[in-house]
Amino acid sequence: MTAANMITMLRFVLVPAVIYCMLTMRWQLAFAGFVVAGVSDAVDGFVARHFNQRSELGGYLDPMADKLLLVSVFVVLGWLDELPLWLVIAAVSRDGLIVCAVLLSTVMGNPVEMKPLMVSKANTAVQIVLAAVVLAELAFDAGFGPVRPALIILSGLLTVASAGAYLVAWSRHMSKDGEGGPHAGQ
Repeated sequence: MTAANMITMLRFVLVPAVIYCMLTMRWQLAFAGFVVAGVSDAVDGFVARHFNQRSELGGYLDPMADKLLLVSVFVVLGWLDELPLWLVIAAVSRDGLIVCAVLLSTVMGNPVEMKPLMVSKANTAVQIVLAAVVLAELAFDAGFGPVRPALIILSGLLTVASAGAYLVAWSRHMSKDGEGGPHAGQ
């Protein structure tokens, strides 16, 4: 296992620790764990690129670790009424639909090559910032004024846009010619 993959594995270990800290209202530790996870994500990417440690395993583990942390944090923040349930449901449903679409296309013998779309990258970035803002507000008894509500609205819009973009791309892929040709709309 490469050093980059071991750093990614650290993020998997951090997930239950961050969630435990959130559920026990140890907000500063939860925020610190979330920040460490974010830094480790950047570090494992740097190590993989600059020390030629890219691997197929890492290509799967890295986004899984990111999603596990982000979805877990969103679910707990929703359960604690720190994020609106509609946003948590939308975010989790979007990720679930993507996983189901990938599994279905694989089972049908037409696997999808997973490439994140630009709208998806923007969505993930906004969700990370939103989670960090909420955790920071709770950890340091601070308020960032209209930042949280603005991020909630932006996250909701990007979640819907991202789900729609993936649905369109997946539908085109699953059509007979995969390019939206004469059979795509039928």
